[in-house]
Amino acid sequence: MTKKLIKIFGPVFEPELISEIEQIGNQRTLTGENILIASGDYVRAIPLVLEGNVKVIRVDEEGNELLLYFLHPGETCAMALSCCLGYTKSMVKVVAETPVEVVTIPIQKMEEWSGKYKSWRDFVLKSYHKQLMDAFETIDTIAFSKLDERLKLYLENKQKISGSNQVRITHQEIANDLNSSRVVISRLLKKLENDNHIILKHNLIEIISL
Repeated sequence: MTKKLIKIFGPVFEPELISEIEQIGNQRTLTGENILIASGDYVRAIPLVLEGNVKVIRVDEEGNELLLYFLHPGETCAMALSCCLGYTKSMVKVVAETPVEVVTIPIQKMEEWSGKYKSWRDFVLKSYHKQLMDAFETIDTIAFSKLDERLKLYLENKQKISGSNQVRITHQEIANDLNSSRVVISRLLKKLENDNHIILKHNLIEIISL
């Protein structure tokens, strides 16, 4: 963990803070779709992403899901931080999008580090700001964009995350993330294929040009 921790967070945190994270942090490795934080659970630890990508999902009372934003290496979940500070249950589900490596920090350290390390305070504030902007972008997309435009943006994000023009995903998984139905998503994907933007294969979408 030490090398990755220093590489990712060394330019951000003081050496003393890095040393504390090494001592008390719990390294975890997850595969795709493993749940890191479940909706409705009390948050006991904060994840710092070292490798891979994580998606943050809002879940309503009926179990419907909506993808809010992604976490990348060097980031943490601001919504989980707010739950820690307020000792409230998580309102989001945090799930591994790809194979992920994280180091989790006990919540007892959150307040202590806020008073002890300026770099930690700055990191937390920047996390809040960035993810608030990401959530606003999601809200704007839902409110002002048609579903076909949201689907294109979703596929573009998936392409960036995977680093490949081949995205392995099912129509149902896309429907879940976009809070739509599989039938509607399949119809829109077929239209994109007919317009030569993508090629549909079994549980795989090859992106030509979006």
